Amino acid sequence: MKSIGILGSTGSIGTQALEIVQNNNNNFLVDYLYSNSNYKILYQQILDFSPNYICINDYESYKKILELVNSNSKINTKIIFGVDDSLDFIADRSVDLVLNAIVGIDGLKPTMNVINNGMNLALANKESLVLAGDIVTRSAKKHQVDIFPVDSEHSAIWQCLRGENEEDINKIILTASGGPFRKLKYEEFHNITVEDALNHPNWEMGNKITIDSATMMNKGFEVIETYWLFDIRSDKIDIIVHPQSIIHSMVEFKDKSIKAQIGTPDMKVPINYALNYPNHTVLDMPSLDFSNINKLTFEKPDLIKFKCIDLAYQALKSGGTSTAVLNISNDIAVNLFLSKKIKFIDIPLIIEKAIEKHQHKTNPTLDDIYNLMDWTNKYITREVANAHN
Repeated sequence: MKSIGILGSTGSIGTQALEIVQNNNNNFLVDYLYSNSNYKILYQQILDFSPNYICINDYESYKKILELVNSNSKINTKIIFGVDDSLDFIADRSVDLVLNAIVGIDGLKPTMNVINNGMNLALANKESLVLAGDIVTRSAKKHQVDIFPVDSEHSAIWQCLRGENEEDINKIILTASGGPFRKLKYEEFHNITVEDALNHPNWEMGNKITIDSATMMNKGFEVIETYWLFDIRSDKIDIIVHPQSIIHSMVEFKDKSIKAQIGTPDMKVPINYALNYPNHTVLDMPSLDFSNINKLTFEKPDLIKFKCIDLAYQALKSGGTSTAVLNISNDIAVNLFLSKKIKFIDIPLIIEKAIEKHQHKTNPTLDDIYNLMDWTNKYITREVANAHN
């Protein structure tokens, strides 16, 4: 039986992971769950999975879940409160596998704590690699930690590369749905609303990731992830828009043969593979019916409409702190858009300015990256305030 910890257990990836665990309860022991504030879902997870520990960061949520737990004599789960205590716990607790499903830049510290503790990591938090890919991958090698990708695209690449020689790779081809605005004219981008951007055609995801899909910044992040996960040059990483989301990514080899991972677009598939690696275990979902697929189409991404892709390639080429600022400024800009303080078309403009204005460092430390979070937040807040004066 595999012992697991799940960070971000009440979010989209975390809840789907626990559905998989519930359907394979003879294979997994849930040791701990970690959530920021969603005490209602977390309490239900306590009832369903009886974890040894839960970690919760928000004080009001902590008080409420403590009251619920104390009122139920059958619960033996211990509660850990606060970011610092939770991170210390993660840094010391031994399990077979940790799933980091925290969304955004808050996922970096837990990633580092898991790796430095020598625990294998199923990584759904792409920001860890975009912010600090060099530090994360070097630490993983030092502590002999395996990183299992949970993104559908990187899971696809990972599966395509099993049994292959790295030197035989010619290029990696990331597929993209194109998001909800693939066919929208650029002149109409200034009219895009939050509601429009949250309406993804193929995938069910959290709000932040859905906006990243709409701007195609998620694909830019995935280029950077691919660079670090598979140790391949950026000029050998291509993006192709594939609206049906049936092919999840491809690998071309030197002889021009191509391997692709194909399947129904459902995040449970890559989550299941990461949790059960190296085995493909049963998932209760319908098989892909090829007879119902009329066509598979492909097109190049429009880099004028989706400038975030180009910004990501440029940041990766610049190296150092550039990808960190790309990530941090994107987080801030997306939150501003979701709160309706900026327009959709402002997101890449804000990111580009932040990258240009920051003080670049070639070999940043984690402290450098955390300091950039504060600088970037202040810079963008000031820029947005000035734009509205």
